[in-house]
Amino acid sequence: MCSSVPQQVIADIRGKDAFHRSLALSLNEDDSDIRQTYRPFILSDNAAEDWVNNLELTTALDMAEHNLRDTNERLKVLVLYGSLRRRSYSRLVALEASRILFRLGCDVRVFNPEGLPVKNDNDTDHPKVRELRELSCWSDGHIWVSPEQHGNLTAVFKNQIDWIPLTTGSVRPTQGRTLAIAQVCGGSQSFNAVNSLRILGRWMRMFTIPNQSSIPRAYTQFPDEGQPEDQRLMPSGNRDRLVDCMEEFVKYTILMRPHIGLFGDRYSEREDQRSKEAKMKTST
Repeated sequence: MCSSVPQQVIADIRGKDAFHRSLALSLNEDDSDIRQTYRPFILSDNAAEDWVNNLELTTALDMAEHNLRDTNERLKVLVLYGSLRRRSYSRLVALEASRILFRLGCDVRVFNPEGLPVKNDNDTDHPKVRELRELSCWSDGHIWVSPEQHGNLTAVFKNQIDWIPLTTGSVRPTQGRTLAIAQVCGGSQSFNAVNSLRILGRWMRMFTIPNQSSIPRAYTQFPDEGQPEDQRLMPSGNRDRLVDCMEEFVKYTILMRPHIGLFGDRYSEREDQRSKEAKMKTST
């Protein structure tokens, strides 16, 4: 499993510059198929000079390093975005968020919504539906990034959540997981989409972190297409807020993951189970 952490990796991390250290999965550690399918955010050139690697994230890195050493398990994060446009700004922001999480030692997987059918009752065995549901069950937390369109979420984003059931037998694909939310705006800053994402997260029985990111005039936050670094966020307070959210998400997930089983332990469900067991005994 690529989520586990060899002890030698932890030893190597301790020897690095505390300011610039990274807990990211190396090419040799990672599963090649997963890397190719779910990690489009990985950079191939000049990674050491990348702005993400120069962020001061000491507290989160310390927490993540201790968590890796104690559990030998990386935080598993599913990233969803809400546009199929060729130059999708929600996708670009989702990839930037993924790079931050990856440096913080997370096993990050970005789901591509291309080809996911519109929610219906007939396509539950569709490969993209199965893929999305399996990723949600696998995850410890989610990152959701949606554009705001006509004052709310896009259909592309909402369709992904509609395909994730609250329960599948005894399995709850989202309950108890942490969630960080962000939106991109075509115009001035708005919070309609993140407000809807927060409601949606609560409905899916997830714990949404207090912080959130809303990026106004998203097309101005990246260099023009065709220019160097045209898929990277330029320095700004908006970029800093995205870093804040990812750092906070990692801290909350580290604290809450050991207790995820408690969040599904409910009085009403225990009573329902006892009632069913009593009826079975009576019938026999």
